[in-house]
Amino acid sequence: MTSNRPIPTPAPTSTPTPAPNSTSASTPTPEPCLTLSTPTDILAAVPYLVGFHPRSSLIVIGLNRGQAKLVARWGLPFPAGTLDPLAPLFDREGVTEVVTVGYGPGDLVTPAVDAIRLLAAKSHVRVGEALRAHEGRYWSYICDLTTCCPAEGTPYDLSTSQISAEATVHGLVAFPDREALERTLSPITGPVRMAMRRATADAIADFRANLMTATDLDAFTTQFVSDGLARVRSALHTHTEGGRLDDTEAAHLGLALTIMRVRDEAWTLMNESHAALWKDLTRRLEPRFMPPAASLLAMASWRAGNSVQATIALERALTTDPHYSMANLLMHALQNLLSPTILRDRLPAPEELDAAMGPATAAWLVPLVNLLEEEVLHPTPDPPL
Repeated sequence: MTSNRPIPTPAPTSTPTPAPNSTSASTPTPEPCLTLSTPTDILAAVPYLVGFHPRSSLIVIGLNRGQAKLVARWGLPFPAGTLDPLAPLFDREGVTEVVTVGYGPGDLVTPAVDAIRLLAAKSHVRVGEALRAHEGRYWSYICDLTTCCPAEGTPYDLSTSQISAEATVHGLVAFPDREALERTLSPITGPVRMAMRRATADAIADFRANLMTATDLDAFTTQFVSDGLARVRSALHTHTEGGRLDDTEAAHLGLALTIMRVRDEAWTLMNESHAALWKDLTRRLEPRFMPPAASLLAMASWRAGNSVQATIALERALTTDPHYSMANLLMHALQNLLSPTILRDRLPAPEELDAAMGPATAAWLVPLVNLLEEEVLHPTPDPPL
């Protein structure tokens, strides 16, 4: 079997909130090709397809003519109906064959494998292989020959497969577990955090001073939004040129992104390459200012085919603000295994946003003002050094 992995990053994740259970990848353009000729090759490839070595998981690889069109992962166990979004996804991506791998003991994995085999049958999709892997052995659900599939399982050694070397050459990475992947988006700590905190305090003091002296709040808001739009474009240019925002620039942009019109400027200009900027800000911004940047990171990651990173970013955003609308919208899309083209093809241009939202008014500042009041009531503790 040949699996073409078209996206040189971990496969996208669609994860029910709050528990991170599922991963889905739609693969729009063919790129690296991994030749999977044995069950061990399949088991060696899976960590690179989902971005980490799975445990207690069900993996589904959807193929068309030997080329992978999607990769999906769910944590086990999962409730009835969890796999339902796969049926329309099979149809949309032209999937004609699936390979599935369940990780864990039989009583955990078998019901999930049975569910995907039933769904595949209803969707007229062939099951090319169905494996269970546990404690260094694998079992095949579609092989009943004791000569090649003994009841005690077949030992496997991932180091004997060339897949790891091939995947590394193609730039694919497999973290030890999902927690290790999550740490790549964890907040910065130590002296770097302290410097960012000081820059944020200065940006807040500057905003408050200007707000208190403003004689026309609507005019003040118009200027603040205009500056914010310029900050977005400047930040994107800086990262495109290989630079990085300094703490002062990052802190001021963090405040500006709390204004929906400013955040949506970044959304309308979205490109997969912007993920590096939003990842940097997701880690650096003070937690209460982080959800907009994390949501933009999720969108950029999703567009690039890296929904594992997208989901982790959304989990961070929703942990800080469970009601953040953009994060909830994107999480819903990921949960339902939707294609990023659904949003990509419907985003308005900046001038259309201006027409739809109208002139800036003082009411636009409410989200930012509320965050500043929240800080007064609940000061952020000093980070560990």
